[in-house]
Amino acid sequence: MRIITFSFKVFTIAGFVGIFILIPVNCSGNQLQDVDFINLTNNTLDVFSISNVNNGSTSLWIHLGAVYFVTIIVCCLLFSEYKYISTKRIDYFCSLKPQPEQFTILVSNIPVSKGSNVGNSVENFFTENHADTYLSHVVVHRKSKVWTVAHAVKKLYKKIFKIKKAPTQQQFRRDGFLVDSNGKVKKDKSREEVRAAFVSFKSRYGAAIALHMLQSNNPTQWRTEQAPEPQDVYWPFFSSTFMRRWISRLVVIVSCVILTVLFLIPVFIVQGLTNLAQLEIYFPALKGILTMSIVSQVITGYLPNLILQMSLKIVPPIMKILSSQQGYICNSDIERSACHKVIWFTVWNVFFANVLSASAVSLVFIILEFKEIPDKLAISVPAQASFFIAYVVTLGWTSTSSELFRVIPFIGTLICKPFTRNTDNVAVPSFPYHKDIPKILFFGLLGFTYFFLAPLIIPFLLVYFSLAYIIYRNQLLYVYAPKYESGGKFWPVVHDSTIFSLVLMQFIAFGIFKMKKLPYATSVTFPLPVITLLFNEYCRKRFLPIFMAYSTETLRKKDREDQTLPEMPRLLRQVSEAYQDPALVPLSYSSSHNSLREPLIPVTEVRG
Repeated sequence: MRIITFSFKVFTIAGFVGIFILIPVNCSGNQLQDVDFINLTNNTLDVFSISNVNNGSTSLWIHLGAVYFVTIIVCCLLFSEYKYISTKRIDYFCSLKPQPEQFTILVSNIPVSKGSNVGNSVENFFTENHADTYLSHVVVHRKSKVWTVAHAVKKLYKKIFKIKKAPTQQQFRRDGFLVDSNGKVKKDKSREEVRAAFVSFKSRYGAAIALHMLQSNNPTQWRTEQAPEPQDVYWPFFSSTFMRRWISRLVVIVSCVILTVLFLIPVFIVQGLTNLAQLEIYFPALKGILTMSIVSQVITGYLPNLILQMSLKIVPPIMKILSSQQGYICNSDIERSACHKVIWFTVWNVFFANVLSASAVSLVFIILEFKEIPDKLAISVPAQASFFIAYVVTLGWTSTSSELFRVIPFIGTLICKPFTRNTDNVAVPSFPYHKDIPKILFFGLLGFTYFFLAPLIIPFLLVYFSLAYIIYRNQLLYVYAPKYESGGKFWPVVHDSTIFSLVLMQFIAFGIFKMKKLPYATSVTFPLPVITLLFNEYCRKRFLPIFMAYSTETLRKKDREDQTLPEMPRLLRQVSEAYQDPALVPLSYSSSHNSLREPLIPVTEVRG
């Protein structure tokens, strides 16, 4: 919600400047001599854009002042929001009761000597090097086969309440062993130890020391990272080696590049539909149909955005699947990684690919020189103003409104309902951060880039952010249930994306003033990206470390407060028990023979 309120504040101020100052200045120009004021849609609303301002006009200094003004306002708001959220993050941590993840770290790439095992290696290492703070550990086990079998057994147990033949000798699974009715313990060979373990400590400060210090002279061994919340752990993928995780990340990067290139196909189709002149060249038989006003408006206005919207639907799930293969140990890290991927995928394929291919749809690869980027953006970006206004209406308004009804999940539930017997257990959905945050940030990018080029897009964005605030607030309160506490860790993503949008706006302004033959304004624009990047670097040094780790001051203060809690010894004993793979948790089977002979349908239901 802070992202939406922040965007609303920014574009309320930018909208006031754009609508009441820049639009009158744009309309007062006469650069476009043959504008049809009766049918403005045929001119892509150029009369309201900076394209209508005369070359070399002193009115362009007003646009430069607007760019400086918005940059200063956004930087002030970014600093204020970063400071507020970082403070709230610390306050939230201090108000929490003792949690297992506060005392636990994950240790991977554990070296094991011959004749020993992972558990003994962890015990010996931390007893020797962290004797004062070490508490306990839980070794992670590979469970690819056990995962499938255990879930199959659980589903079978839910469906079957009567067993025809009672077993003569019962067996129970307990912590990796099989215990028969005589009490004999047999080793369960279906489990394999992974060289990783959750190591718990007696204090938060002790866990932080072990987390941030290099544990071995070989940096690839005894690698440490902060343990996530127990319910946030992503068990299906636990990389056993440093090399495997590194290779997985390389494969994912290559896969993202391939997906980005393949997605250019629907982008070029969309651009072909927005350019009727090229369609008439490629398909001369359709010339009579394409000249009809209704057909041309549907093809150039709504159909391209509909195709783009349908194509973008599959991107967030794919990016989440790819992120899950990078070796992240928790769902929150997977969603943040997927969020980054979706943001840059959307910026490249929806913004740059549409803008830079508008004049040459037939080109699959566009070779750009760095010096020419501002000039080409200055020519191409204003020409796509009407397309992105339609994009905001189509993808922004409609998709946000459909979020209220959740039509697709509802249809999926109706389809799956006849095939499921147990309809009582309804899974409460969690908020899809990797899908909605990139969408909001991309609309922010459109607002920044078109704020001084075509300010008419700002009212459409304000309507979108208003709808988003009302609908997402309702969904967060009454529909979604958080599976983990993000602790504000998504805000650095928002900050970096906003800085990128500001720098992009300033590069486009540099090219616009150069194209409009106002050299002094071009020179004055040049310091803006430098100042913005310096501000970003200051914020990274000032606030980002708070989102990476908690300070010694905070940890020691919290440890001293917990020393007075009478239940603290009991909580510490339960820390290690929190990190158990759900696929390996003992299955609760009833040992009563009478329960096995109970009818499938209770007598009360039969009588009712």
